[in-house]
Amino acid sequence: MEPLPAVGWLERLIPAVWYGSLTVFVAVTAAFALMLYLLRPDSRKRVLRTLLITLAALLVVNFSSQIAPGQMVRQGAVVVMGLALIRLWAMLLFRLFMPVLRLHPPRILEDILVTVGYVGWGLVLLRLAGLDLSHIVTTSAVITAVLAFSMQDTLGNILAGLSLQFDNSVEIGDWVKVGDLVGRVVEINWRATTVETRNWETLVIPNSVLMKNHFAILGKRHGCPQQWRRWVWFNINWDTLPTQIITVVEKSLREAQLPGVALSPEPNCILMGFENGYSRYAVRYWLTNLAADDLTDSIVRTHIDAALRRHNLRMASPFYNVLTIKENEKYMEARMKKHLEERVLALRKVELLSSLNDEEMVVLADQLKFTPFVTGDIIMHQGSVAHWLYIMLSGEVEVWVSMPDGSRKLVDVLKAGSFFGEMGLMTGESRSGTVIARSNVECLRLDKEAFQTILVSRKELAETISSILAERLEERRNRMPEELLAGDGEAPRRGELVERIRNFFGLSKH
Repeated sequence: MEPLPAVGWLERLIPAVWYGSLTVFVAVTAAFALMLYLLRPDSRKRVLRTLLITLAALLVVNFSSQIAPGQMVRQGAVVVMGLALIRLWAMLLFRLFMPVLRLHPPRILEDILVTVGYVGWGLVLLRLAGLDLSHIVTTSAVITAVLAFSMQDTLGNILAGLSLQFDNSVEIGDWVKVGDLVGRVVEINWRATTVETRNWETLVIPNSVLMKNHFAILGKRHGCPQQWRRWVWFNINWDTLPTQIITVVEKSLREAQLPGVALSPEPNCILMGFENGYSRYAVRYWLTNLAADDLTDSIVRTHIDAALRRHNLRMASPFYNVLTIKENEKYMEARMKKHLEERVLALRKVELLSSLNDEEMVVLADQLKFTPFVTGDIIMHQGSVAHWLYIMLSGEVEVWVSMPDGSRKLVDVLKAGSFFGEMGLMTGESRSGTVIARSNVECLRLDKEAFQTILVSRKELAETISSILAERLEERRNRMPEELLAGDGEAPRRGELVERIRNFFGLSKH
């Protein structure tokens, strides 16, 4: 090969007439780079840094002739500008132009293209400097063999990274489990796959390790949304039918529509086995937010516990042989007395029961049932029939009514100290609205059977209670939408309510 003429390599690369064209080319590149900067926030730092380097190198190339070592500075600026332009155009190609064409090649290809561009730029500079590339190619075969042997792990990681991205085994955003480690894939580069765990740990896993070992991609099934099946376990004593437990738990979870729990498939409860003194159950649900596994498990457990308590079903306790002494009995008596006093105090706040004497209050308080609800629980459905009254100890509930057009409207928000369900308790009427727990709610529930003995012994209470019911009913009707009351007619009067109470409790037969 004939040697190149003895002219500076910079003059051969960029003749004087081309400096203006170079400036235009850099300006066009800068315009596209600004567009990429605006459209891709995740690339802004790299784009801005590379663009500033390119512009600074261009200024040096155009004005370095005014300083003493101008030729040397200009040559260095051209080298740097070439590297920066290769990086910029690789980013423009993979992050701006290809996405417009709906092409999304693996990120690792961009790095490979930049590396090839850097090598090509270096060979061009060496050729322009007068070196014979054939000698470089000859000697590079030996160098390549040595490098391939010494860098076999690195090359293995590169090839593994290409394989992972070309066959879409793992994608950015996937949740993976490698051994005991679980995390979300945030980057796949030429050497390793970066995974962020829920514990704010960043794992760097060599690509070759992923290729040589099996790993699980969580929550991923072809043609289905991302969701992952979770298990929540609990134990119940043998004295309760499994069908009752399963019905109560499944109904509660499906009605609540908990955040992070998939609507399809629906949560289900299954009997897993029998152990020492109890039955072992599991609730299976599908998690939609894989970053909130423990939190959603906790929410599901609280709903299970509240649903079981509402139906007087308790989770199984371990069996122990305990020596009971007299002080324990005294403690339990004091505790029961304290609870009874707290319940009597709650009953006195219920206007409907204000005419009861102390003895009757104690009788009722002893029969109250503690009834907890969790946020989102439906406490009562509009149109359902339930003969009990709720006294709120804490929390808030919303009262919704269904409109004739099928929509729902919020008519009231009740807070601690309020009570609801009085018409169902006293007259047996169906519920006039749907009550939903706005927060975690603790209630005391008064059933018809507990109240009947007192009404039978004191029939005159029916008239007093009917007056209070008439006032409550009028207040409730004032909060109802007019279109809902259009076909209901007038509110029942006191005399009519008295008759309903007597018929419902069978007072006319006594």
